[in-house]
Amino acid sequence: MAEDFVAVSPDVKLGQQVKLGKFINLYGCTIGDNTKIGAFVEIQKNANVGKNCKISSHTFICEGVDIEDNVFIGHNVTFINDLYPKATNASGELQVEADWTCIRTTIKKNASIGSSVTLLCGVTVGENAIVGAGSVVTKDVAPHSVVAGNPARVLRVIQKETSDEGAISQSQSTI
Repeated sequence: MAEDFVAVSPDVKLGQQVKLGKFINLYGCTIGDNTKIGAFVEIQKNANVGKNCKISSHTFICEGVDIEDNVFIGHNVTFINDLYPKATNASGELQVEADWTCIRTTIKKNASIGSSVTLLCGVTVGENAIVGAGSVVTKDVAPHSVVAGNPARVLRVIQKETSDEGAISQSQSTI
């Protein structure tokens, strides 16, 4: 039975029609309607995933991450919520929650995050932005931009154009 391989704590808020892969760990988070979460994913407390998202396998979404609607998260994506992580506090004891500050990260609607991306805390990835596979995101990503590399840099901007009928289409232009 699939439930034998899924750890979902009672404090998780699951929307309707959420699809859960095997070997996942969810606690204290919110998952929106129609979202699919792949195998070997962990989503921690105080993280929010919107509606119609796809979270691919082996991804780690830590406390303090807000993912809006219609977002794609590729395989093996890692979010970080502490700029200066340490094992121990000033007294030499293992750190507890009171010893550090969680810094929030936001992924805006319709963004796509490629496989094996690492996102440092405190960044915002803008609407419709694309982060290339293997990138390290160290600062905000503007809406409608394509970034890649370590650190991630803008490769191009996806510009909106209006056709004669008034519908919006998208084209890419190099910066």
